[in-house]
Amino acid sequence: MQPFETLRATAAVLLRDNIDTDQIIPGKELMKTTKTGFGAGLFAEWRYLHDRVENPVFELNQPRYKRAQILVTGRNFGCGSSREAAAWAVRDYGFSCIIALSFSGIFYSNCIKNGLLPISLDIEAHSSLVLALEDDTRPLEVDLRECRIDSAAGSRWSFTLPAVHRELLMLGLDGIDYAATYQSQIEAFRAADRLRRPWVYLEQPGSLSA
Repeated sequence: MQPFETLRATAAVLLRDNIDTDQIIPGKELMKTTKTGFGAGLFAEWRYLHDRVENPVFELNQPRYKRAQILVTGRNFGCGSSREAAAWAVRDYGFSCIIALSFSGIFYSNCIKNGLLPISLDIEAHSSLVLALEDDTRPLEVDLRECRIDSAAGSRWSFTLPAVHRELLMLGLDGIDYAATYQSQIEAFRAADRLRRPWVYLEQPGSLSA
């Protein structure tokens, strides 16, 4: 994953609540054996009319949003099934950050695992941001280190993120890679624990070594 620190990009507004994972990536778009290539299926039921012809009234098909890397949406984004491909589709389409009123817990976790920054704003800040984007199409700047969003017009919105999630995104690590950064501490704990509880580490015939 790419480390995330600062993003300056266009924000696309898809102001709907309770967008579930089947709407994010419909089941018929899941026929892949890799973790990539799902971007074309993002919001496929809304995005296309037939034969991949773009629906001109769908928000993300508007020319102003074509290169957007920030998605602004409503509450409970990513509810429904736990399919991780929903996060893959958002990422593969080109979004690096999602700003919403709230997220489904599982989808939020999948964002962190896949290098996507999920930002929850309270209703006052969210409404202010959406209003600002109605008249100003210039890029937003999202600073993860300072936990802030800045508009070109000078407005600023602050957000919070659990420290461990912030660190994972800034380092570009998933949970396994992050745990590996503590390898020396893990080995020190095992060495001390082996002295304290040697019976736990005794190898039995035919067993795997601890």
